[in-house]
Amino acid sequence: MDLLKDLKQRGLINQITDEEGLAKHLSEKQVTLYCGFDPTADSLHIGHLLPALMLKRFQQAGHRPIALVGGGTGMIGDPSGRSEERQLNEASVVQHFSNKLTEQLAKILNFDQGDNAAVSKNNYEWLSQMTIIDFLRDTGKHFGINYMLAKDSVESRIEQGISFTEFSYMILQSLDFQKLYEKENCTLQIGGSDQWGNITAGLELLRRSAAGEKQVEAYGITMPLVTKADGTKFGKTAGGAVWLDPKKTSPYEFYQFWINADDRDVIPFLNYFTFLTMEEIAELEKEVEQHPEKRTAQRRLAEEMTKLVHNEEALKQAERITEALFNGDIKALSGQEIQQGFKDVPAYTSEELSPGLIDLLVHAGISSSKRQAREDIKNGAIYVNGERNQELTYTISPSDRIEDKFTIIRRGKKKYFLIHYRG
Repeated sequence: MDLLKDLKQRGLINQITDEEGLAKHLSEKQVTLYCGFDPTADSLHIGHLLPALMLKRFQQAGHRPIALVGGGTGMIGDPSGRSEERQLNEASVVQHFSNKLTEQLAKILNFDQGDNAAVSKNNYEWLSQMTIIDFLRDTGKHFGINYMLAKDSVESRIEQGISFTEFSYMILQSLDFQKLYEKENCTLQIGGSDQWGNITAGLELLRRSAAGEKQVEAYGITMPLVTKADGTKFGKTAGGAVWLDPKKTSPYEFYQFWINADDRDVIPFLNYFTFLTMEEIAELEKEVEQHPEKRTAQRRLAEEMTKLVHNEEALKQAERITEALFNGDIKALSGQEIQQGFKDVPAYTSEELSPGLIDLLVHAGISSSKRQAREDIKNGAIYVNGERNQELTYTISPSDRIEDKFTIIRRGKKKYFLIHYRG
């Protein structure tokens, strides 16, 4: 299928600077395109997935993507989509963040694929070498103040206040496009919908700086802002952002984010984030309409995303944890899987390896008193590693300690407690 047609059918196009010209450009030659990722943290989060996967779609269509990490612009801060100034990080911190982002992007894009292998760049390479005089004379002269004030990223901040530092960000991003155009023959920049002003400013710089020399052929695409049907921000959970780093968001938590997608969101998400065909997605849409309780589309979404961002083994692990929690077969889990699946439940460290069940319930705060603990046990409300236990004199045994480290106590249907052992 024609690439632009596929992107439009998936709802991935928000704006294009010249659709007819870009369609012709893409059909005539291999195009080099780029997207920038500023290192504001030591990991990408799922809000970065749409542009990263957009680069991947172009690569699969035979084009050459550049993943530009903003080691230079990351020290300045993009005002786009923000109501207040960013906190500036030290150069060493930005460098560390940049290295981590580069590693993650290498897992999504193919950097070893012949003549359209992805390229990794860092704009610190050219921005750090530029003097203030060079910047003002060679680049700043092409930007009128009125032109910059009219851009949404600046205009929206005028009332709250914007520093000259963030005001200049647009020029720096434009300079990125110019450098990649000159050095890599990059003719297309993509970004989120909030980047439209920065992208068009970059195109304007290309035209102005090349005036009288040659005809500039370059384009820009923005993707839509991903929103959730319930009005909450995409990519956020009760614990914060959903990160691509498994140390920050475990594969199980990552899997759960996608499998819990609202019925109203799952088909758009399949279109945006997966590489399933339109026919496959249409079949899954029928499943949502006819058998929503089966959550077939959500499971497929979670599978595809967990494999893509992590790997097949991480997916299997996430599925094992999910299945064990659903069926109550806690003993089937490894210690690592216990830590993933019960990361956010109340935890208690026992000094004894074999405490009495009643004492453990009280000390861990699972039951409010020994009397309440006895009632809970007699009433069948207490489960040890998924198995109901109604023995008042029961003592935790070695077989109840998973890898000799953990026991999971459940009170009622949903209240889980993680017991660690120090003894």
